[in-house]
Amino acid sequence: MARIKDELIEKLKNEVSLVRLMESQGFEFKPHGKDKVTRCPFHDDKTPSLVVSPSKNLWHCLGACGTGGSVIDWVMKREGISFKRAVEILQHDLGLIAEPHAPVKYASTKQLPSTLVAERDEQQALKQVIDFYHETLKQSPEVLQYLESRGLNNVELINTF
Repeated sequence: MARIKDELIEKLKNEVSLVRLMESQGFEFKPHGKDKVTRCPFHDDKTPSLVVSPSKNLWHCLGACGTGGSVIDWVMKREGISFKRAVEILQHDLGLIAEPHAPVKYASTKQLPSTLVAERDEQQALKQVIDFYHETLKQSPEVLQYLESRGLNNVELINTF
């Protein structure tokens, strides 16, 4: 595994604005002297406790989690990803690389319950699959029309096989 150069890390820390990145993620800031404050997303925060110092491009939570760091640390914590992946994302955002590795995608729909029961033996599971496809075949007008065009329109034949 190639080591990420210190120059690249420093470039990302200095050139990727933490305030702009967080604003693009929907955070709204309030001025707090030279710094800016917002609610911390990493714990239940009723009052703003996350301080961002634009001059240093650093963040720190003064609340329950007490975490903080650079723009790289923010991306790692916010996205739940590794240091290397966070650097790749920030490089892409800065235009230093064309395309980061594709992120892992998660399904947005609920997983349907399986009609197969895990305790059944393989023969019973196979029978369930066959029965499912057989019922699907019998309910499909396109399939029945195709069978008829092939001379297989006998109801008993279709119900049996």
